[in-house]
Amino acid sequence: MPPRHYGDHCELGKAYLTLRGPARPELERPIVAASVHLVAGKATDSVTYGFLPAAARLGLGVTLLTDRPAAYRSGPHAYGGPVVECDVSDFRDIIAHVGDAPSAIFSNSDFLQAPAALAAAYFGLPAKDWRAATRAKNKALMRRHLASIDPVFSADAREVPVDAPYPLVLKPREGVASEDVFLVRDGVELATRVGEIAARRDDPLVAEEYLPGHLHTLETLGDGRELRVLGSFRTTLSPPPFFVEERLEWTEPPPETPQVLRQLEELGIGFGACHTEFVVHEGRARIIEVNYRLIGDHCDFLLADLLGIPLFEQILQVHLGEPLPGRRVPRPRHAIAEPVIADRSGTLTSAPGPLRVEDGPVQLSYRPQRTVGDSVAVTRTNRDYLGTVRAIGPGPDEVNAALERFRASHDWTIT
Repeated sequence: MPPRHYGDHCELGKAYLTLRGPARPELERPIVAASVHLVAGKATDSVTYGFLPAAARLGLGVTLLTDRPAAYRSGPHAYGGPVVECDVSDFRDIIAHVGDAPSAIFSNSDFLQAPAALAAAYFGLPAKDWRAATRAKNKALMRRHLASIDPVFSADAREVPVDAPYPLVLKPREGVASEDVFLVRDGVELATRVGEIAARRDDPLVAEEYLPGHLHTLETLGDGRELRVLGSFRTTLSPPPFFVEERLEWTEPPPETPQVLRQLEELGIGFGACHTEFVVHEGRARIIEVNYRLIGDHCDFLLADLLGIPLFEQILQVHLGEPLPGRRVPRPRHAIAEPVIADRSGTLTSAPGPLRVEDGPVQLSYRPQRTVGDSVAVTRTNRDYLGTVRAIGPGPDEVNAALERFRASHDWTIT
């Protein structure tokens, strides 16, 4: 990949920062009757209520390729367009099920970025670098690739040396949603946790050096020539040894953001949407993980509302070869995404449905992730979310007060 260089400006207070790169000729061609092939696995609200409606607003024809067709043919995630069954984890099968002249091949799944990128490359379409997508998904590869600019201890969880720099964070090498992620303080605790996880899953585990600091996210969108920072959230986590995300609060990107962009550049990341988690400690920013897709857990909808931009449309458009639109500096506002987290296992017997209300100057939205009648098993991961409350208002005091009133006036009961 040709080297990239930073642009000559950095306006963090306006919630963007650019990373410029070489021009890509394939992005210059005009767009004709567009047909998007959307590669999906598990049904998500991001696809059902985000990307599919956005495609319809753009007048795009969408063919949904999935290994779970039943989820898209009926029920809450039903899609009225063509649904084609294929092995979406295999780029060869994606290619086989795509017509002769696709306009874009796109996925918002953590697990499917590399095969979707390879399939798009086969047809000569604008796409993420499949190598960068692979590095982002595989935490061991990510650490190995970043070792020259940000060395972090990382080892196969079953081959950790006795002099490892405890505490360590044990996690699945390609895991998501904080599942089976634990802080371990010594070799005995590590062996115990490895045994517990092995009873549930058989994929590889890694043990990484624990990185202290304040946890942030970086939300970016690139078109192959420019990487634009959309903004940043400050993340609050549950107490150790777990890592459940309990709250995301909008904030200006920290001053250390250029360090994160340098690491993303090293990984080859710069096209489409990307959600990066990093910590800042004593002036140093260090990546925790890179999710080479749009932020999830309904924060994608919050981000679009907060910035006042057609975010889902813009992501699809860069995959169709269009450049990023001109920057729009949003008026100063504050935002919080706060999940409602199950505190016990059982059956959800009372919970609100989707809501959108106003509390004075604060706009609140609630989208459930569980519905009444669902069985709930507490896992101490992000899978414990019953739903997410999103609030946007003029400042922190107004937003926090409105959030408290909203949660006090609604009931979530697990029996």
